[in-house]
Amino acid sequence: MVYQFKNVLIALDDSELSKKAFDRAVHIAERDKANLILAHVVDTQNFSIIKSYLDNLNEVYEKSEQEIKEKFNEYEKIARDAGVFNVKKIIKFGTPKNVLVDEIIPEENIDLVVLGATGVSGIERVFLGSVADSVFRHSKSKVLVVR
Repeated sequence: MVYQFKNVLIALDDSELSKKAFDRAVHIAERDKANLILAHVVDTQNFSIIKSYLDNLNEVYEKSEQEIKEKFNEYEKIARDAGVFNVKKIIKFGTPKNVLVDEIIPEENIDLVVLGATGVSGIERVFLGSVADSVFRHSKSKVLVVR
């Protein structure tokens, strides 16, 4: 018996593995006629480091959000071309592993989370634990980690 998913979340961070995970999520969403939720959490911890050097932190947030929206539009087109028509885009600010597990997954009733094994910051995994590891350990949803 094949499990059929209804709400597939792809956590995107623009890494190569994230892009591979996106392809897998699109395939699953198309196969199951599921909703595909594109999510990106802007890591505000990184901004706190540079905060004292900037005159306007809001400008950095706005620019980040605009860049993500443009990428999301590209991803949405790819998904639609593959036959996935229910696409939702979520951009949030905070600590990615916390926002994904505590907010996005329960709020969107996600039954499958797809993400890359490592993101754009391999060094983070050594000090803080990877986002993938945290989602895998703490999410009540099924998790597919793509290598």
